[in-house]
Amino acid sequence: MKKTAAWLAVHALQQLGIRYTFGIPGVHNTELYDELNSAGSPEPVLVTHEGGASFMADAVSRAADDTIGALAIVPAAGLTHAASGIAEAFVDGIPMLVLTGGIRSDTDDRFKLHEIDQLAIARPITKAAFRVLRHDEVVPTIFEAYRIATTGTPGPVLVEIPVNLQMFPGDAGELPERAAPAAPPAPDPSLIRTAAELLLGAAHPGLFVGWGARGAIDELVEIADALQAPVATTLQGLASFPAEHPLHVGFGFSPSAVPAARHAFRDCDAMLAVGTRFAEIPTGSFAAQVPDALVHVDIDPSVFGANHSARVAIAGDAKPVLAALAAELRRLGPRPADEALVARIARDKQAYRDEWLRHDSGDRVNPLRFYDELRRRVPDDAIVVLDDGNHTYLTAELFPIRRSGRLLVPTDFNAMGYAVPAAIGAKLAQPAKEVFAIVGDGCFMMSCMEIVTATVRSLGIVWYVFSDGALAQIAQAQQMPYNRKPCTALGGLNVEGVAAATGATYVAMDSAARVGPAIDEARRLAREGRPTIVDVRIDYSKRTAFTSGTAASTFRRFPLSQRIRFLTRALVRRATG
Repeated sequence: MKKTAAWLAVHALQQLGIRYTFGIPGVHNTELYDELNSAGSPEPVLVTHEGGASFMADAVSRAADDTIGALAIVPAAGLTHAASGIAEAFVDGIPMLVLTGGIRSDTDDRFKLHEIDQLAIARPITKAAFRVLRHDEVVPTIFEAYRIATTGTPGPVLVEIPVNLQMFPGDAGELPERAAPAAPPAPDPSLIRTAAELLLGAAHPGLFVGWGARGAIDELVEIADALQAPVATTLQGLASFPAEHPLHVGFGFSPSAVPAARHAFRDCDAMLAVGTRFAEIPTGSFAAQVPDALVHVDIDPSVFGANHSARVAIAGDAKPVLAALAAELRRLGPRPADEALVARIARDKQAYRDEWLRHDSGDRVNPLRFYDELRRRVPDDAIVVLDDGNHTYLTAELFPIRRSGRLLVPTDFNAMGYAVPAAIGAKLAQPAKEVFAIVGDGCFMMSCMEIVTATVRSLGIVWYVFSDGALAQIAQAQQMPYNRKPCTALGGLNVEGVAAATGATYVAMDSAARVGPAIDEARRLAREGRPTIVDVRIDYSKRTAFTSGTAASTFRRFPLSQRIRFLTRALVRRATG
């Protein structure tokens, strides 16, 4: 059969169940967009910037249960604009299909428009990158790209389709059927038995769970109950264990963690770590003390021993591995309830809350009072989207993610500008769920014009913009050692003006008395299908446990001579002003 590569690409996307593509049409993919328009599915979403497109695709993959995000972008600048979102997905383990146009492959002319080696650019930030050279390669290549993107550690995969193949029909051969995904292998029973015995034999076991455990919440709860073990999560894994569970202690367990986590893990002598790589952020700049008796479960065996040696390493999908471990713990017999541990966790959590409530925020909004009012009002299954900044760690410490909730947050790549477009992707993926974003004003300025995309589609999303006029996370990090905050003061952002420019509605939260009413008003507007921006006059004067703890941990890792130099400089500047 003779078909254009554009038709073949759309056919492949349909077979894979792709619901949306994100991007901007250009001369090297107009045929693809014409086919998308004719087919009706997937639905192409026009964005204002390809960076926003890649964050939307990332969010679709994180939020959806039945599809992954896909890009349909022009070559060269389209790819480099989208690179931050592609790299975020790559580092965070998020599947994504990246379809780009390509220069004509049927002529020998030099200096063609967009002539650049896209595969070379893509290789460091994708799991694989392909260039299609014949029509009969289009469908098999896209199928293979999807397989790679969604198996093992997920990630983005790029497929470049030259424009001449898109425009002109060619022999596609017999179109292949999409292969059914292989079932994950069963875990080794001997490893499961060893892990269970090690954990039950410990005096103070603990659980540390990440994004890779998000599909095994029931199994994690059963294991935590059986071991009577406190449970800490990574930042990306905050929704992998329900915050309302009495053994939940919070984000991390290092000196940068909240008191409940630090105290609960102080004597930890055995640990079950699931779906986490012990990366820099969740370990508080690698300051977390991990016991030698470590059971490490991850789909990617290359993480074993990278930062901490495991006594028992089990490579595999979290759900079947944890189901087997839970069954083995049931067979061996669970521990009795540790009421003292549960009481201490509750007491520590309340003490940290009291500390925040005592903080005088003056005429600004106290963060905990904001999060308390938000938690009272939004449903448990709401989708929360964060960006990268001080608001990220405030949310991690002060806003509990309950069992059915979802949290989308850029982590190890830490791309600013994520939240505004990612909330759009999340709403498209889960239109029946409430979606809101919490974003600092610096991050908001990077991608706020993407709200136009939400307005065009009448997407009822709320963006809570924490406005303090600075890049607060970095400013706090500068203030401690330098006694100055160079280049972190923002220009006078008119948030109400952004709302007017993008067609969104505007709500002011300029005092403590306005917190509850502003949230109610914003949610009402969003239910009417109106994108809404809430300008939160936030108080950032109190540092999070993460900020203070990580600064101290990082400083302690400096060589002695450099600690003396930094400390001397800080003291001199404080003395002299």
